[in-house]
Amino acid sequence: MADILKDLFLGFVRVHVLYHASQEPAYGTWLIEELAEHGYTLSPGTLYPILHGLEEEKLLSSYEEVINGKVRKYYKATAAGRRVLKAAQKKVAELSHEILPE
Repeated sequence: MADILKDLFLGFVRVHVLYHASQEPAYGTWLIEELAEHGYTLSPGTLYPILHGLEEEKLLSSYEEVINGKVRKYYKATAAGRRVLKAAQKKVAELSHEILPE
């Protein structure tokens, strides 16, 4: 059963990442902190493969900026990423109406 929860958890994280990356460019440390506010405890070793996978799937694009002498990689949703997010939001809304108590 733990594998099912892990799969669900990682799916929610992917949708959450797409959401924030569609709002404004986001970077890894900020995403870890943002997700922690919602009860997700992610290490960089979990988050960065998710980011790289979403980028490989062409759902995110990235660019680098130097901030205070350090290179920071920002991720933003592509048009395909925004379409996937919209479809995921619709499915989450439909499912939540059915499975969550009122």
